[in-house]
Amino acid sequence: MFQSRAGWAGLCRLVGVGAVLSAALLTGCATPTVQARVTSFQQWPSDVVGAAYRFVDAKPEQANNLEYQAYQDAMRASISSTGLVEAQGGSPARFNVSFEYGSEQTQVMVRQAYDPYFYGGFGGFYGPWGGAGYWGPNWVDVPSVAYRNRLSVEIHDNARKGAEVYRSTAYIVTGREDLVRTMPYLTRAIFDNFPGNNGSEREVEYPLNR
Repeated sequence: MFQSRAGWAGLCRLVGVGAVLSAALLTGCATPTVQARVTSFQQWPSDVVGAAYRFVDAKPEQANNLEYQAYQDAMRASISSTGLVEAQGGSPARFNVSFEYGSEQTQVMVRQAYDPYFYGGFGGFYGPWGGAGYWGPNWVDVPSVAYRNRLSVEIHDNARKGAEVYRSTAYIVTGREDLVRTMPYLTRAIFDNFPGNNGSEREVEYPLNR
């Protein structure tokens, strides 16, 4: 299949559902990135910088789960940007933080180059008989299986009788189940520009760490 410089650029994006873990590592793009779609709701109290938080299990099966504990570490790194600190030992905490995660199969449309010269015709050539006078592929969108890697976070305020003060969901779409690699980006996206506007939806993009 013929690939031009423009062709490589076209392959660097998946067109369709959601955000994308860039195909750059496969296509040789110069600046691979990770894109996450984030939805957030908040009634965040004022003057709580330095307040303590504690992780609470969203599901009973999360207790003593090594995968969950690894994702907690990614959460800790991202929560630190909010000014909250994790409660140690049995000390009291103002906020309870819980999170759930998963990866569901979905479908995206992937833009691919299709060169008629190699696929049953000469439609890509325009020579002495008129036209542009070059060989070139056509671009077509084809359906492809993808995975929606998702993280949902809730924060409840014990000073307000357990009222929910922050809820956010982020997801990244990749070509395979990839929670391990996407989790640091998901946690970062959840707390990027925290707490943000109530009922906001945004897309954030980060350089892909190889």
